[in-house]
Amino acid sequence: MSDLMAPGFPEKQVRRRARRGASAVFPPADGYGRVLFGAEPGEPHDLLDAMRLVPPVFMERRLAKLIDLGREPTYQDVELATDIGGFHATLPVYVSALGSTRAAGGDLGLALSRQAAAVGVPMVIGENIVPVNGYGRLDGDASRSLLGRLTAYAEHVGDGLGGVVVQQSTEDADAEVWNLVYSDPTARPLLDSGRLAFELKVGQGAKPGLGGMTVLDAAAAARLEDQFGIDPLFGDRVLRASSPGTFTAEILRQQIRLMRNNFPRARVWVKLYPGRDLAAAVRVAVEAGADAVTVDGAEGGTGWAPTVFPAQVGLPLAECLRRLPEPPPCLLVSGRIWEGGRAVKSLALGARAVGLGRAALLATAEDPHDGLIRFLECLATEMRLLVSALGQYTPGALGPDDVWAPGDGR
Repeated sequence: MSDLMAPGFPEKQVRRRARRGASAVFPPADGYGRVLFGAEPGEPHDLLDAMRLVPPVFMERRLAKLIDLGREPTYQDVELATDIGGFHATLPVYVSALGSTRAAGGDLGLALSRQAAAVGVPMVIGENIVPVNGYGRLDGDASRSLLGRLTAYAEHVGDGLGGVVVQQSTEDADAEVWNLVYSDPTARPLLDSGRLAFELKVGQGAKPGLGGMTVLDAAAAARLEDQFGIDPLFGDRVLRASSPGTFTAEILRQQIRLMRNNFPRARVWVKLYPGRDLAAAVRVAVEAGADAVTVDGAEGGTGWAPTVFPAQVGLPLAECLRRLPEPPPCLLVSGRIWEGGRAVKSLALGARAVGLGRAALLATAEDPHDGLIRFLECLATEMRLLVSALGQYTPGALGPDDVWAPGDGR
């Protein structure tokens, strides 16, 4: 090894790239499907963490609540139930899209589905599950399939609560995922009760501008080389990359109209990545009739992405919210949400609900029977404490005045 030293320079990273070549653009391949990737705490541009919630001294709504209750209100009087994209949820929270990797599949995926349903919060079933694991009716491992997760949720959700959102990417469109679900008798109870939605995925926070990426063995790659980009980066394993799809304002508008025409009984959600023209994209989606618009901040993501993306590509969640001074009726956001502070700040800045990705998976893995349930109990208590401290008693009553940012002149 050379004795050259470069004080203050990322020497280890440079040496790693010199050893591994192009494969060093990505995390180690042996972590694919098992490690959850995304921006970490302390990212220099994460303004949401730097913000503070600021209670007022004079609380008119607390007085109104006191008169209504006939006693001094406490944090336990905060009502967190929220309508999310056409669904009624017990909390302003949903489980973000979790896709086809091993980290979100098998028994863990089913356990997460059961627990999200038991609490009564919506759950998004992510992209690529059908192309990778099969639908689950006649093919594929039922425990890893889309149908397996949908069934587990439907069997444990209470009357009138929650809902399932089935995401579709360009690959899923080729597999006709929405057609499979919409016509499946298993989904009928959710459809009949208005608790089924389809989400058009334009992109995600962890890798804005890129499509799905998976690591495959050589045999699997050979079967797919005519459909996808294949790059033999990892020795006996290869990178399979799909197109992110191409969108203009008119294409997005027509896609939403097609969803409304072809699946009139399903809700319509749209997921956007944190691009610089985010406000224009949100406006197009809402005007075209989307029931909910999800915005992934650059901190978001659980899956495989080049390491440069979470730290250097896309707008942080706080900036996404700043660029939407007049939020749409149902704005949903995600991006390293795991505790009440980030969640309540996001709600005060215009979000209707926040999404849990990595946090939901980690909580479920900690205890596949009750881990996510207990995690959500903790999050709900923390949110009630914070909302009450701000002199409010519903998340919808929060506003930008409840948040202070460094450099804010107020």
